[in-house]
Amino acid sequence: MDSNSGEKKSHLLLWIVGILLVPVIGFILYIGLALTWSFSKGERVGYIQKLSKSGWVCKTWEGEMAMVTMPGAIPDKFLFSIRDEEVAKRVNQFAGKRVALIYEQHKGLPTSCFGDTEYFIVDARTIE
Repeated sequence: MDSNSGEKKSHLLLWIVGILLVPVIGFILYIGLALTWSFSKGERVGYIQKLSKSGWVCKTWEGEMAMVTMPGAIPDKFLFSIRDEEVAKRVNQFAGKRVALIYEQHKGLPTSCFGDTEYFIVDARTIE
């Protein structure tokens, strides 16, 4: 009886560990997929208004770009996040200049630890 009881306990422990691990592994796979697969890619042109590293626990680069369609028109704001330090440094150097931001849109990220927006800047260049 003693060995049968020990087997039941080990099977119960395996089930509990399995029940706990499956959602964790699923969550990790989902995050990996959401960060590597982009919903859309594109380019926005305008003037960098703000770029700062912010967050309580997860510090991310968050920025704002003014996109002017016509002189005298109210500019649209493009809010973006940057995960790469080198790209953030380059964007910061372009402050005050007309710049093209190349972005990837990642929908469905569950927390703001990856960025406050779904638009992640992957490259930037100045517009002459």
